[in-house]
Amino acid sequence: MAKSVHDAGWGMFTRMLEEKAARYGRTFHKVDRWFPSSRTCSACGRVDGKKPLSVREWSCPCGVVHDRDRNAAVNVLAAGRAERLNACGEAVSLPA
Repeated sequence: MAKSVHDAGWGMFTRMLEEKAARYGRTFHKVDRWFPSSRTCSACGRVDGKKPLSVREWSCPCGVVHDRDRNAAVNVLAAGRAERLNACGEAVSLPA
């Protein structure tokens, strides 16, 4: 039951956020739940393997050291921007 309450709460939150974005002329996109945002290097685009949540920092073979949360935020922002541009009819891809 707790899972269904959580799902309903999250669904209500995203619906309200979507409505508020529309009201103020902003765009709203959901990123896929399984998008590997914390495992993808925001510098080179390489997707690294699974990591336990205790791993807060990781190094990519390209030489960049990532904070897990900051890296995920950069990747989610890039995915949202790519989706917005794609909705406008432009050809886009995530930065490599």
